[in-house]
Amino acid sequence: MFCAVHSEHNDEELKILASALYALSPTLTARRAHAAKSVAFQPHSTSLDLAKVRANSPTMSVATEVSQKAFPKLPASVKPGVVTGAALKDLLEHAKKNKFAIPGVNIVSSSSINGCMEAAAKYGGPIIVTFSVGGAQFIAGKSVDNTNYAASVAGAVAGAKHVRELAKLYGVPVILHTDHCHKAVIPWLDGLVEANEAYFKEHGEPLFSSHMLDLSEETLEENVAICKKYLERMAKINCMLEMELGITGGEEDGVDNTDVDTDRLYTQPEEVWYTYQELSKVPNAVFSVAASFGNVHGVYSPGNVELRPQILHDTQAYIKEKLGTDNAKPVNFVFHGGSGSSQEDISYAIEAGVIKMNMDTDTQWAFWDGVREYEKKNHEFLQGQIGNPDGDDKPNKKYYDPRAMLRAAEQSMVARLVKAAQDLNCVDVL
Repeated sequence: MFCAVHSEHNDEELKILASALYALSPTLTARRAHAAKSVAFQPHSTSLDLAKVRANSPTMSVATEVSQKAFPKLPASVKPGVVTGAALKDLLEHAKKNKFAIPGVNIVSSSSINGCMEAAAKYGGPIIVTFSVGGAQFIAGKSVDNTNYAASVAGAVAGAKHVRELAKLYGVPVILHTDHCHKAVIPWLDGLVEANEAYFKEHGEPLFSSHMLDLSEETLEENVAICKKYLERMAKINCMLEMELGITGGEEDGVDNTDVDTDRLYTQPEEVWYTYQELSKVPNAVFSVAASFGNVHGVYSPGNVELRPQILHDTQAYIKEKLGTDNAKPVNFVFHGGSGSSQEDISYAIEAGVIKMNMDTDTQWAFWDGVREYEKKNHEFLQGQIGNPDGDDKPNKKYYDPRAMLRAAEQSMVARLVKAAQDLNCVDVL
């Protein structure tokens, strides 16, 4: 529906009109019903009576714009479903300002995807659903030809569409992200960017919210140059880039950095400043930095990993001074290798501007632990199709139905993610 706006209306009237049009959005029944009572449209006319809007529709005034927000505690641009573009930027800035970080969870199936969204609904905050090149291939099917990462592209796209179909039903903001894309697997990112561009052409937003390009094993100059090249393309479709400086130790998804020189686990402020300067030159650029401060993938015995989140604080202060800004935290930092980290290190990193913490190892264990506990509890009912403690002729179908086992895994994963959200101060933030 379109309304004629005449040139004699002043700025205040235009703001009221914009609020009224938003209230008439067909996506929200309650707003539609309220608008029907509050706004009168004349038959065969497209002119809106602004006087009636003022008199009858206080919720449409600029002063009460907050009532139109989907989430009372989040920016008005953030809605249930997949968050991209300006809304994503608003959400991350809000998280940084309010000192909470969002769990970024690696997934491998529809069960782990749904577990992420269920957890977010339970703890009352946003979630980041993350596809790795291996996880995406698994979604497509391990038997599918993955030449030039075709299966990994298709699996990630299929998973993203799964999220887009269901996210609103869970009533939470979801960020669609892809994880570590090393130089060797750049064809995977190329395919994903192409999918984003096609989706943007049709829907006005990218399919994914963001992508990570991990060129931390390259020289700083090459790392930043390639990231800048991709960001120039991604910024045109409102897609965010995450890049990595320094190396995250340990092993994940086939990449083994267990024997890396420990000096490379700690990023220097000058490296982040150089990166910030170069990427900021890209019009419409939105980016985050996974700066290493001793991070290691996996879980290790206490004392084997030395995190130094002070590096992030020092870097923010360094860049603040270089920029001459009042913003104490100009950089959006990402915490990789978050599994097994102490609460003290997590909290101190969030204070330094970490807006996302990656999780994989802990949620993998939680998923498996749910299966293990299910088998332990129902062991005697899982030894054959017929026959159990209730009788030799009793069927066991409801016990070996894959849904029963997978549901137990989901519930265990959800519980672990709720605990993670508590650690990240991401509970009841909607």
